Amino acid sequence: MYKSALVALFSLILFIYLPAQAKTPADASPDAKKPTVKKTATSRRKSAKQRPAAKASLDERENLVKKAVTVQGKRKVVYQRVAAKPVVPAVPPVLSAGDIAGLHLTQDPLALKSSVALVIDPLDSKVLFEKNSGVALPIASLTKLMTSLIVVEAQQNMDELLEITTDDIDREKNTHSRLRVGTQMTRSNLLHIALMSSENRAASALGRNYPGGLPAFVAAMNTKAKALGMTDTRYVEPTGLSSLNVASARDLAKLVVAAHQHPIINQYSTDAKYMVSTGNHSLEYMNSNRLVMNPDWDIGLQKTGYISEAGQCLVMLTKVAGRSIVMVFLDSKGKLSRLADAGRVRKWLSDSRLQQLSAGHGADEG
Repeated sequence: MYKSALVALFSLILFIYLPAQAKTPADASPDAKKPTVKKTATSRRKSAKQRPAAKASLDERENLVKKAVTVQGKRKVVYQRVAAKPVVPAVPPVLSAGDIAGLHLTQDPLALKSSVALVIDPLDSKVLFEKNSGVALPIASLTKLMTSLIVVEAQQNMDELLEITTDDIDREKNTHSRLRVGTQMTRSNLLHIALMSSENRAASALGRNYPGGLPAFVAAMNTKAKALGMTDTRYVEPTGLSSLNVASARDLAKLVVAAHQHPIINQYSTDAKYMVSTGNHSLEYMNSNRLVMNPDWDIGLQKTGYISEAGQCLVMLTKVAGRSIVMVFLDSKGKLSRLADAGRVRKWLSDSRLQQLSAGHGADEG
């Protein structure tokens, strides 16, 4: 009976123990833990390799920058968050009046960058080259050529001191001027820097100090334009800052010829640089047309101009192969393109002149 009780107890122990072993999963054994460790290490290595992908969690306004630093003599690689550069939206180009009229689409044999061009012989007004020359466009500071003509022909005292006032501040384009309010300067010096360096406050002061003031001055500008046969021209102020000052290339060529009759306009417009006194200090002005400093050019009169509505503009009376020539360029694209166009025209005229001389010489020999 005692033996029977032991056998029954032993059987009960086996019954309890063996099912428990059978229900234990294989990977729960001590030996089965090793693959789990390897798998975890592998996943950690993969995670380390993928760490740069953390950029995706950055704010859109930040970038993650890799940087090497030295800490306590040891080199370490760290990642820093830095603000991303702001994206500046593209600003569409400002269209000039010539662009709006489609003049820039006009092709010409010289491939000029100006939408409008005219070349004439001032002695007989013979047209040598033209491109859209009859279209009236904003003329910017070419206006100052008429301003100078009115001042000179009015025979006002050129030594009279004129004062720059708040009325001369540009409220049209908000351009800067080196002439401060309160500056006093002779009419001669104001005319000089208005022509040579296109000084806007100087031109405004000249107009204000005309007999009858600015309204009378503008009226005189338009009357003179009519007298010169400038039928496409209109002036509303003396600086050219207003896009309502308009003229055609044909009209401007007439103005150049008329202004060239006055030596003071020729000299002032073609001086390379000029020093003026404001009373407290001196200011040096440079010519806005770099061609006057080029010894290869013989320029008798010139004026430049620019506002966005007009583009880059230029008028000149110069000599090419010993012959006087008037050049007019309106709505040129690029800061130096008007000067380059003048060079193209000069080369074309020089080549044509040489061909004529060569042909004439051959005929004499025959």
